[in-house]
Amino acid sequence: MLWDQAVFTLGHSPDPDDAFMFYAMAKNKIDLRGYRFEHRLEDIQTLNERALRGELHISAVSIHAYAHVSDKYALMPCGASMGDGYGPILIGNGTKIPRMRSDDQVRNWLRSQVIAVPGRMTSAYLALQLYLGDFKHVIVPFNQIFDAVKNNQAGAGLIIHEGQLTYARFGFAKIVDLGEWWKSKTGLPLPLGGNVLRKDIPHSVRHDLLQIVRQSIDYGLAHRGEAVRHSLPYAREMDAELAGKFIGMYVNDYTRDYGDAGRAAIRKFLGDAHAAGYIDNQVEIEFVE
Repeated sequence: MLWDQAVFTLGHSPDPDDAFMFYAMAKNKIDLRGYRFEHRLEDIQTLNERALRGELHISAVSIHAYAHVSDKYALMPCGASMGDGYGPILIGNGTKIPRMRSDDQVRNWLRSQVIAVPGRMTSAYLALQLYLGDFKHVIVPFNQIFDAVKNNQAGAGLIIHEGQLTYARFGFAKIVDLGEWWKSKTGLPLPLGGNVLRKDIPHSVRHDLLQIVRQSIDYGLAHRGEAVRHSLPYAREMDAELAGKFIGMYVNDYTRDYGDAGRAAIRKFLGDAHAAGYIDNQVEIEFVE
């Protein structure tokens, strides 16, 4: 295969933080070094499933899913979505949540409920397993979890994406913020998403692709206003101010580079999951260098 003539498939979710990261690539704001990219916008669960089959050259994936695709993909050291003291939120109907005074009461009540989750390969689901252990759940598209709780299909919902900022507007109450819990437990950010690159791509090309993605992230951070405006069509139920806040939560210094803390967070997250039996294999974390 002539890699310098290839069209590289680039998978990311139709969310404002991903749109922000890849703005410069999508709009040719940086030097793409002669490479061409075909952007595939799909929800994170679909991208995780496609990564299992090795379908895309570059893709956003859940860190949980990386444990299952590390034979095919290496992690890029940029592009991380880290929740530093915040993250996926368990919500319930504000009028139906009992008053609970202890963490044990919260866990016991949650175990008595059916919890709507956005997919078993999401990092949010793995974080919930680490927090709660065994629980009853139903898989619901992330943008339908509010409806599942409202319609009593589930007693609680595991919220990702913009729902972390909008749940109160729709009459829901926070039960647990898993990013806050993880930070208090480990002192580390909660690793949620990352970008991966297929290992069958030659090293020299992988290096070029890494530099292009890193430059795209840097361009967005350096030209924040225009990158946020580009992202607004993907900001479901968020105005410009709220979208900017959401982007700031998940496109930050960890996104530019995992750093020591980010790498330690991944090792801890996947290591604890392996020790608890939620991931079969001990994951060898490989970064594109």
